[in-house]
Amino acid sequence: MTRFSRHLWQRFASLAVPYWYSKDKWRARGLLVLLVLLLLGQSATNVLFNEESGEFTSALAAKDGARFWRSIYECVVLLVVAVPIWALYYYVRDRLGIYWRKWLTEQMLDKYFSHRAFFELNSNPNIDNPDQRIAEDINTFTQKSLYFLLIILSALIQLVAFCGVLWTISQRLVYFLVIYALVGSTVTAVLFGRVLVGLNFLQLKREADFRFGMVRIRENAEAIAFYQGERQESSQVKERFSQAFLNFKKLILWQLNLNTFQYAYSFLTIFIPSAIVAHRVLNGELEVGRAVEAAGAFTAILTALAVIVDNFDQLAKFAAGINRLDTFAKALAVDTAGRPKADSTIETVHGPRLALKNVTVQTPDLARTLVKGLTLSVEPGHGLMIVGPSGGGKSSLLRAMAGLWTSGTGTIVRPPLKEMLFLPQKPYMIMGTLRSQLLYPNVNRDVGDEELLALLQTVNLPNLVERAGGLDVELDWATVLSVGEQQRVAFARLLLAQPAYAMLDEATSALDIKNEEHLYRKLLATNTTVVSISHHSNLLKFHDQVLELGADETWELHSAKEFGFRS
Repeated sequence: MTRFSRHLWQRFASLAVPYWYSKDKWRARGLLVLLVLLLLGQSATNVLFNEESGEFTSALAAKDGARFWRSIYECVVLLVVAVPIWALYYYVRDRLGIYWRKWLTEQMLDKYFSHRAFFELNSNPNIDNPDQRIAEDINTFTQKSLYFLLIILSALIQLVAFCGVLWTISQRLVYFLVIYALVGSTVTAVLFGRVLVGLNFLQLKREADFRFGMVRIRENAEAIAFYQGERQESSQVKERFSQAFLNFKKLILWQLNLNTFQYAYSFLTIFIPSAIVAHRVLNGELEVGRAVEAAGAFTAILTALAVIVDNFDQLAKFAAGINRLDTFAKALAVDTAGRPKADSTIETVHGPRLALKNVTVQTPDLARTLVKGLTLSVEPGHGLMIVGPSGGGKSSLLRAMAGLWTSGTGTIVRPPLKEMLFLPQKPYMIMGTLRSQLLYPNVNRDVGDEELLALLQTVNLPNLVERAGGLDVELDWATVLSVGEQQRVAFARLLLAQPAYAMLDEATSALDIKNEEHLYRKLLATNTTVVSISHHSNLLKFHDQVLELGADETWELHSAKEFGFRS
């Protein structure tokens, strides 16, 4: 348990400490100091309220009206002071929490999009649902970190403030209290600790898997409907929910055991303080009000000492969240720094033309070789068409050219990526306006409306602006546009960008021959050199070379004029 706690603390520190030494450190530290001062104010008002409750109880018991109303007046004055302190405390706490979340989220997002970590993490089996870890786990981490930090500080302050009060009333109560709190904390940590943390960690994962499955169904609703795959999808999503349900059953059973112990532990304190000091009250040694004051102090100190017992279920969930976020942060750190180089890594060199020198491409796990010893050159203005059987490595070769896959050997010479544009078979439609769709990925370019309208005319989408309601209307373009229209929008991006090389992975597969050939003619009229993956023989005339990949790592280079597709 000690080792487990030490490792958990190390994970927490690696996530939490950097913020307090960042460029935002003075604001963070200032808000934290203010919170501590407000906590001191809260504890002071708690002590005074406890004293006054004993005072007016004693006054009532003694039937002393003047003393009673004086105490009530002092309570009202105290209330006027206490309310702003408590209200401001929660405001400052939440404000510090949102600043911390903003900083940590931005740090994670920077790493997530650096060195294409968002792509690399797809092949990491230990990282599920990175979206949840950034959107939800960071929020929970910052909120709960502050929550537990402040309740521990509050507990320490209450301990100091009320121990003096209780010691003057009954030393026996103080001794009993310390032993009672130690026993309760030890039992909670030993019996429920590791089990609840593990179950909460698993619950977070399974809930995220279930939610991801539901999102995936929504995003692919049309394809599922065409395939009539409702039964299969329903079965899969129900299975994911079933896994979350079964784990939650175990979780609530352990939670029942914890709650049983916690409530028994808490309810005993209702009468124990009174039982310990009863003989002194009955003997007239203590006023009734002092007994009430002792009970209040006892409860306050016990709450401080029993922080672990009272909050253990939340601590278990928090620990599970720390583990998930720490795993994600470590994975991002590896990908941001670049993956450790394996013995077989394709080297990329910048140059004015695209060339491959003795390149062997393997899958990222090195389990399969797709292309072996490939050497070719794609001179500017002389297009290349890549053909071959499905699964032969055509798309993987483009990934290697883009630097997404580095597993293999050899050297790839290519211009910088900003001078190349890759178009996949299924275009990516960003969230935003039609204008941003056309300008993507450089949405800040200054391009006039007339040029964009002419561009849409060029790709045979003359009525799209009218249909959409304007260039600056935001729609869900992935559902508004057909796949063929999406491919034409992607081609519009290409014609606007005019990169040195255009890498087209069946980027016109949804178009008819007339539209397909029209777009290729427009593209070849620019200074862009085309590298295409396609099965369409009508596109041969737009290329100078054909690279034919075999199913067994082999390859052949042909002249496009002489090449004929195998039947």
